[in-house]
Amino acid sequence: MSDVPVCPRHPDRESWVRCQRCNRPACPECQRPAAVGVQCVDCVAAGNRDVRTARTSFGGALRSGDTVVTKVLIALCVLAFLGGKVVPDSFYYQFALVGDGYGGSFASGEWWQPVTAAFLHGNTVHLLFNMYALWITGQYLEPLLGRLRFSALYLVSVLGGAAGALLLAAPLTVTVGASGGIFGLFAAMFVVNRHLGRQTSQIAVLIVINFLIGVFVAGISWQGHLGGLLAGALVAWAMARGRKGNPVLQWAGTGAVAVVVVGLLAYAATGSRF
Repeated sequence: MSDVPVCPRHPDRESWVRCQRCNRPACPECQRPAAVGVQCVDCVAAGNRDVRTARTSFGGALRSGDTVVTKVLIALCVLAFLGGKVVPDSFYYQFALVGDGYGGSFASGEWWQPVTAAFLHGNTVHLLFNMYALWITGQYLEPLLGRLRFSALYLVSVLGGAAGALLLAAPLTVTVGASGGIFGLFAAMFVVNRHLGRQTSQIAVLIVINFLIGVFVAGISWQGHLGGLLAGALVAWAMARGRKGNPVLQWAGTGAVAVVVVGLLAYAATGSRF
């Protein structure tokens, strides 16, 4: 009976089928189909570790149609909007971005406002417009850049929008919405397409029209749009310059933009303005 082959992972199971790679016996549970014959699960796992992850030219992992970050951002915005309908206004304004002089303002130390304000929206139309824009831009940029780079782009754009609103808008202005981050994504689409040699006129027209709407329509923070646009353009430029195998340049550039934006927010937190 000692000559009867048994599965190494399941010694109680007799197996006369051998792995084509290591030649060890493999029971039916441990067999995996291969190009010729079968392989054991251990050899399949070892082979997978040796396979390099396919990546886009910007360094993002190649996942067809994967936009999980975009979906999570939209879900958080929707949940925050619904939550804003059931909480008192005083609680809501703790998370909105408020210029200096307003009770419990960012300038008084509520450092989270530049981020949390991006998930709040004033009304249903505001929410729907921003979520549609986020969905469209995210469907294009997230698979191209990858989850991590897309998340960094959006976060720095959001902070850039907050810096623009705090430094350029009138005191006591309350700012909410994902528009700063979305304008950063608009700018990134333009920069990325330029570097890829793709069409850019439509996105340029879209940026101009939406920015002018913010300038001439009351109640829209063109200052936040401008800050997000500039921050997003700079991050996208760094990522485009470092594409095709230079992630150090990508992240160094993104980090430099982030440091400048955070510095501007710190400057705004002192109550200073341009």
